[in-house]
Amino acid sequence: MLTGRVNAPEINTEYGWLNTDRSWSIKDFRGKIVLLDFWTFGCINCQHIVPDLHKLEQEFADSLVVIGVHSAKFDAEKQNETILQAIQKFGVEHPVVNDADFQIWNQYGIRAWPTTVLIDPNGKVVGQHAGEGVYDTVRPYIQKMKEEFADELNREPLQLQVPKRTATSLYFPSKLTSDEEGNIYLSDSGYNRILKINQEGHVLEAIGSGLRGFSNGSYAEATFNEPHGLALYGNVLYVADAKNNAIRKIDLEKKLVSTAAGTGELGYYFMEDSVDVPVNPNSPWDLLILDNYMYIANAGNHQILRMDLATEKVYRFAGSGREALTDGYWRDAAFNQPSGLANNGHVLYVADAEASAIRTVNTETGMVLTPLGRGLFDFGDVDGAVDDALLQHCVGVEVIDSDIFIADTYNGKVKVLDLERSRVSTLAEGFSEPNDVLFLRGQLWVTSTNSHQLFKVDISTGEKEEVHVQVVTKVEP
Repeated sequence: MLTGRVNAPEINTEYGWLNTDRSWSIKDFRGKIVLLDFWTFGCINCQHIVPDLHKLEQEFADSLVVIGVHSAKFDAEKQNETILQAIQKFGVEHPVVNDADFQIWNQYGIRAWPTTVLIDPNGKVVGQHAGEGVYDTVRPYIQKMKEEFADELNREPLQLQVPKRTATSLYFPSKLTSDEEGNIYLSDSGYNRILKINQEGHVLEAIGSGLRGFSNGSYAEATFNEPHGLALYGNVLYVADAKNNAIRKIDLEKKLVSTAAGTGELGYYFMEDSVDVPVNPNSPWDLLILDNYMYIANAGNHQILRMDLATEKVYRFAGSGREALTDGYWRDAAFNQPSGLANNGHVLYVADAEASAIRTVNTETGMVLTPLGRGLFDFGDVDGAVDDALLQHCVGVEVIDSDIFIADTYNGKVKVLDLERSRVSTLAEGFSEPNDVLFLRGQLWVTSTNSHQLFKVDISTGEKEEVHVQVVTKVEP
């Protein structure tokens, strides 16, 4: 019989529970198969398994309970408010306990994000699985336990009372780009759509039905799944459709959405795998067009990809696929969930989120360097000389001459890396997980993602002004 021998350690902490109206303990789940998901919300691999968990919850609705255990990597991930925002952003539908001090993590002997732990209906630990591929790995064990514990299972659904959210005009606004007329395209990622707005915030067009999906067609028919990066190329708007693992293509004249690259599946390739052959994107987060190529911040596989705009084929460009802060040439270098792109001539600037670093890629020589940042677990909120300065999970970047403007996401700030003086300073603060910065007509546009707001910032004074986006159609997430 498939059963564990060790009693499952308790899962309560002093930091409390989210996405539920009560606390839970292991004994509350007697008669249920329990799957614990140890995660931290900035981790792209943790985000990848959310669909697997949802699929298991639906398939085994009468016998399985999924509990999230949020064991934070970054300081900004320890607060209940930010965890709840992530729960809403990713569509998590089960209770989550805040394990801010790693108490539960240590009791279960966890070593990596994400890790899932399976507990039998008698409260015994059956085993654990680190990494992605949760559905295919865990499902056979759940099925076997469901059969073997058939007479002991509690098939009554638990009353979890997941709270409802308040509607807002924007919902987790993300990346930005602009056209020659000064209009802005904005990824309204939580509503799974793209908005075209003018300088005053009036919505000129909404692209996408607002439903989560992966369908092409007219603006009203097409669906996205957490769109982020945007890049204009003539009358075409390319979209990094992150959770569809695809690059979508919007024909702005015909008002049609199609798919340029990606099948929906996660593409993985490391070291010498898949060199000089087309590959699929893996959680693409940002886009940048330079000459006849489009560069892709391939967050899910820690690389920079490059699309040939003539053929729309996507190839590996820089990064070995390992998650590390390693400089060097082309694919010898390593990135850490690259999430933002900008350029100064042939040099790309990369917001390397999980290392809280700014990287550069010379598109001519292939050299990757690190002007700011130290490593995966070196983060904070420190201005000053670049050798001392620290960021915290930076996601957006913009270049104006020798100044690099940074969406210092988990610090809630816009910072400036002055390359001439080799110093970092804070320009503006008070944002809620800013995701992008865009320089347009003398001002810096900033998405305050978790407060569902858009701001303009004066680059001389740091004074910020909210742009009230007036949406003509209401879309449900």
